[in-house]
Amino acid sequence: MIGPHRIQIVGGGEFSCGEGERVLLAMERGGSSDIGVGCRGGGCGICRIRVVDGDYRTGKMSTAKISETEREAGFALACRVFPVSDLLIEI
Repeated sequence: MIGPHRIQIVGGGEFSCGEGERVLLAMERGGSSDIGVGCRGGGCGICRIRVVDGDYRTGKMSTAKISETEREAGFALACRVFPVSDLLIEI
């Protein structure tokens, strides 16, 4: 695992996340609860975020929760976001 990367939430807290770790699970590991937690599997949409700044990759997400247009605008499900750099996110 590479990192840790700093994940900062606009108007909220921050936590560290390794490159091979999902943002949602890193938040939980750090004891924070800024992002809503649901299924943790990419299907429910509760952990929907927008990446304002930084590089990341995503795992499979439900297109019913994040459309291709939204994905291009930086929206993703935190349970499927893997940082490649420090990230600034909005909830």
